[in-house]
Amino acid sequence: MKTFILLTKLSSETSKQIQDRAKLGRAWLDQVKQKCPEVKFISHYALLGEYDFLDIYEAPDEESAAKVSMISLSNGAFQAQSLIAIPYKRFLELTDEISKQGILV
Repeated sequence: MKTFILLTKLSSETSKQIQDRAKLGRAWLDQVKQKCPEVKFISHYALLGEYDFLDIYEAPDEESAAKVSMISLSNGAFQAQSLIAIPYKRFLELTDEISKQGILV
């Protein structure tokens, strides 16, 4: 499984529904579980700043991650940005591989 990050910014209409936030979040998660049963959520955070929420999850491929983003957009997100995350240890292995090939100095 690959690790993905989802950054979500709510629409102004959705963000006004603060009293229903837990209900709306549960409905979104239920849809993701129904339409993407292979996705496993690791963490969910509310953010201060440009985005409203950050989710860390595992999915088998980029197509599954795209579905999670699309479900977010269909549930009131103004913007949903998905990123693939490479574990730091693997990143270091990659730098070793390319430096041994003379690509990095």
